[in-house]
Amino acid sequence: MRTELRRNTSLGLLLMLLLAASLVSATGSTATPSGLPTWKHWIVKIRALDPRQVAEARYRIDASKSTFMVRAFSGGLLWFKGHDHFIAVRDFTGEVRLTPQSISPASLQLTVKSDSLVETRDVFTEQQKQIINKELREIVLKTAQHPEINFQSTNVTGSLASGGQFEARIVGDLTMHGVTRRIVIPAQVSLGSADLRARGEFTVDRSDFKVSATSAFHGMVRVRDKLKFTFDILAQRY
Repeated sequence: MRTELRRNTSLGLLLMLLLAASLVSATGSTATPSGLPTWKHWIVKIRALDPRQVAEARYRIDASKSTFMVRAFSGGLLWFKGHDHFIAVRDFTGEVRLTPQSISPASLQLTVKSDSLVETRDVFTEQQKQIINKELREIVLKTAQHPEINFQSTNVTGSLASGGQFEARIVGDLTMHGVTRRIVIPAQVSLGSADLRARGEFTVDRSDFKVSATSAFHGMVRVRDKLKFTFDILAQRY
């Protein structure tokens, strides 16, 4: 009895599909005379729902193939006797989530090891770099008390350009030296088949985060409040 029922049901579905196909062939339309969509209409709709385009994509940041720099500007009455500092961030991890073809919804999470920040400029001797790095850890960032710098996005918007290029605006909370402030990061984002690259720069005021600054010449040369961050980050899809 059940076998016969299944056979009759399958036959009925087949006849309905053949009838719909004949209507499409005769009228060139994807709707029946009653105005209802045919099977062809729904197949087109289903094909349009490509899960690779609809589903969220996740990317893991690869620090070994990325650069992340902080520039601290020299200031004070004798600023001309000092040098700007170019600090490299050596150890950081994070994740990017976004929706391909539309970028939004999207998010960015980034964690930096505070003690991985090191001076890179050749204008300083190796001995001077060691002193600067020690002051970075013990005076400026106090890495023993604050071992991580964290960023968590709260809102990401962007406009799609050609060739998988996005102009993104990332709003989120930066926690540094135990203080959290809302910042905005503009970024140019490029999407590949298996990776993502983001480039950009932004500035923060170190005094907003109660970050101390080192000085020289009895305070006549010191680091200014503005810190400029530049990044070129590669993330791999997983």
